[in-house]
Amino acid sequence: MEALKDLEQRVAELKGLAARAGLEAEDEIAALEARIRSRSRAERVWQRVELARHPQRPCAMDYITRIFGSFIELHGDRAFGDDPALVGGIGFLDGRPVTVLASRKGRTLKENLRYRHGMANPEGYRKALRLAKQAEKFRRPVVTLVDTAGAYPGLGAEERGIGEAIARNLRDFSRLRTPVICIITGEGGSGGALGLCVGDKLYMLENAIYSVISPEGCASILLRDASRAKDAAAMLRITSGDLLEFKVIHGIIAEPPGGAQTDLEGVAGQIRDILIKDLDSLCRRKPDVLVRYRNRKIRALGRWNETPGA
Repeated sequence: MEALKDLEQRVAELKGLAARAGLEAEDEIAALEARIRSRSRAERVWQRVELARHPQRPCAMDYITRIFGSFIELHGDRAFGDDPALVGGIGFLDGRPVTVLASRKGRTLKENLRYRHGMANPEGYRKALRLAKQAEKFRRPVVTLVDTAGAYPGLGAEERGIGEAIARNLRDFSRLRTPVICIITGEGGSGGALGLCVGDKLYMLENAIYSVISPEGCASILLRDASRAKDAAAMLRITSGDLLEFKVIHGIIAEPPGGAQTDLEGVAGQIRDILIKDLDSLCRRKPDVLVRYRNRKIRALGRWNETPGA
């Protein structure tokens, strides 16, 4: 991959040569400058990717313990077992009982092996749906915190129906007759993230990413060069700013320079304030209204008007 500084040096040399020799090199210079802008964007996007994956980035329990009081974890999907990669339970937010669902990464090697770095098995998604249905029954709102590279791609997950489990979540969360707010705190990867991202409101932390495929996977499949992951990341438009522009998300939660890990209390406080404000509004709506507007938003995704001047 051609380095950004090499391109900038070539432009400087070409401009100097053109000035000394009186050559017309505007087209060549413009082409090189366009490549610099593209590479510069790729570098900026990749910085966001690295921050989203930072080993010290706050995990699910870091946020849960700071945002929700008296959190009680619940276990099991009542079919196969419990998946520790997906934590679910009941907590209190400003006195209101809330069901919390979150993909869970670890801090140590032992924890990451146990939690599979936040990649859930089918029983994780089925546990999430069980608890969401329970929340609907008792009229509790649901909050999801998403930080996963995707669903776990193991043989056992395929045998137990990972695709069906995610698809059922997509369908049933879209019909859930209680408020649902989703927040992507780190990586929002592929169907693994989608299984927890169907709701009335969807937010991203400033340095979070949300994508149908990882930059490395996109580079290998579409660009046929795994070393071009940075270019693929820029092409995928996976940053919070891109997703807000496309109206996929409702808002961006600011992070301090260096990422959320440099001010966990401040970022958690912002999330808490947003949840309180939105739930005060959403909980006043009738269930039929919630479902109707939620589905209207889902159906609007991917619609484009490319007519000039429209």
